[in-house]
Amino acid sequence: MTDRQSRTDDALNLRPATPADVPQILKFVRDLATYEREPDAVLATEADLLRDGFGPTKRFDCIIAELISTDTTTPAGFALYFYSYSTWRGHAGIYLEDLYVNPEHRGKGIGKALLTRVAAIAVAEGCPRFEWAVLDWNTPSIDFYHQLGAVMKSDWKGMQVSGNALTALAALSK
Repeated sequence: MTDRQSRTDDALNLRPATPADVPQILKFVRDLATYEREPDAVLATEADLLRDGFGPTKRFDCIIAELISTDTTTPAGFALYFYSYSTWRGHAGIYLEDLYVNPEHRGKGIGKALLTRVAAIAVAEGCPRFEWAVLDWNTPSIDFYHQLGAVMKSDWKGMQVSGNALTALAALSK
């Protein structure tokens, strides 16, 4: 059997992440940061992910995509999401923080499978909104999302306060 044949015979498995997946999740996060041209921006540690994904106050959920062949299981990608809330809709929504598929596994439907799984979770949980952000230069992803029915929100711009600016803003609350 050739390497190409074995790849086409792989079965895709999507499953909830477990604490044992934390090192792989962090690797995916770092790989995504590199893809997004911010390789040194990841400050998260395994301890952070373990605490926030699997601790007493759960802050996120994660789905692992793996390819299973007769003798191996290969992590191929992940989707990490959390619940948000819309005051206008009066319902929780799901925000997709990260979606990543290893480059060697792209084009096999893994990204679509991850997105549709999170969408199914949103529908099952009664969440009328599923959203995420994409970098404006990432045209392959933008085109992919448009093909799935996603709409770019052009009237809204994301805002962020972090680091010293966050500390200074918090200090004004006195």
